[in-house]
Order: sequence, then structure tokens, then C-alpha cells
Amino acid sequence: MDLDRIDFELLRLLRKNARMANKELAERVGVAPSTALERIRRLREARVIQGYHADIQPKALGITLQAIVAIRLTQHTRALVDSFREHLLQLSEVLAFYHLAGADDFQVHVAVQDADHLRDFALSAFAQRPEVAHIETRLIFEYRRGDELPIYVQSADD
Repeated sequence: MDLDRIDFELLRLLRKNARMANKELAERVGVAPSTALERIRRLREARVIQGYHADIQPKALGITLQAIVAIRLTQHTRALVDSFREHLLQLSEVLAFYHLAGADDFQVHVAVQDADHLRDFALSAFAQRPEVAHIETRLIFEYRRGDELPIYVQSADD
């Protein structure tokens, strides 16, 4: 799908505030509200926009500790990596994960109640799994998602 300047600007605005009213989006990019609505529909259908989310204050949910857990697997077979990936997707404590090249195979962002919960979770979810060779945990003192969206392709109207 070829994106133009208006598509890129709509994506930037939605990245900052996915609940921005269509009328305001249209005004900011200089198009009619019907045009903005149609473009956003087209971006969703093409899976350029994959979904929307709410930023939730972790403490409101009883989350007082977050960590990044680095994980090394014993082997790197497709079946083993896929199985571990599916395991991660089932864990409610896992906020996000990255499958990496390098010394660690996965970096897993977890959210827990406290240090005891983190210890118990790391032991049961990672250390006791036969495909895991090594884990290393780093506490997160602050987490913020960036609002900006880097764009590295030329727009269709350039």
C-alpha cells in the first residue's frame, strides 16, 4: 500500500492520541472529515493500523514492579523457539517481548505485584522450563512509550 503525506500525518496523530475525534484529525491534516474517515478505514483494512490501546496506570492494577528478563534458550530450533513464544503469549504478567539476535534470545517485559511475585514468576515461568538455559532480570525504574513515529519511506506524493 502506498502512503502519502496525509496518511503519514494521520498515523502520527493517532499514535499520539488514538481517541482523537475524526473531525479534529481532519482539521489537523487539512481534509474533509469524510476523507479522514475513509483513509483511516483503508489503513485499518490494509493492516497498517493494527489496533488501538489504552495506556493504563500500572499502580491502579496493583503493579508496583516491572522488569526486563533476558532469556537464553538451550537450542535454537524452530519448534523450540515457537513453543517458547507461545508460552510467553499465555502469561498475563508479560507486557511485551522481543525475540533477538545476540547473546540473549528473548527480552521479556514483565509487570508484577512486588519482588516476591517477580521471584516466583521468574522461577515458574522461565527457570523451570527445560528449553531455558539462562535468565537475567533487570528492574525497570521508569517506563514510557514514545509518541513519535519514525517514518523511513517516501510518501506516494513525493
